[in-house]
Amino acid sequence: MSTRMMEIMVGLFMAAGIAAFFTLSMKVSNLASFSGDGGYYVNASFENVGGLQVRSPVKAGGVTVGRVAAIEYDNQIYQAKVIMQIDDAFNQFPTDTSASILTAGLLGEQYIGLQPGAEEEYLQDGDILQLTESAMVLERLIGQFLYSKASGE
Repeated sequence: MSTRMMEIMVGLFMAAGIAAFFTLSMKVSNLASFSGDGGYYVNASFENVGGLQVRSPVKAGGVTVGRVAAIEYDNQIYQAKVIMQIDDAFNQFPTDTSASILTAGLLGEQYIGLQPGAEEEYLQDGDILQLTESAMVLERLIGQFLYSKASGE
């Protein structure tokens, strides 16, 4: 009887471990943290999106307010067009809100950071953010640093 009880306990422990692993993998992949239902879409154009990906977070003040819905290339202006889905609960962003592509940590994932402006009108579905700051490309930054050091000596 004790052997049977031990097998049941090991089985329950294994089931709990598999459930914990599944939950952790869903959190890491951002699939469980933001549903695709509801919200409004806002567009922004960037010269360089770096490692930004679809489903990357859109944050304001460190709080996730939405997700990147799509990344496209605009042949008219030769820039990357990012379509963001903002949750309906965050419908009070002014029309002069700026968007920057930021990095979480030194080598972390990239996300879009929104900085609200001061206008009294709010963003609506389909609006375009005019003030954007592209991702910082580490190779370009190192190249500029080396070039400035070489020309200074």
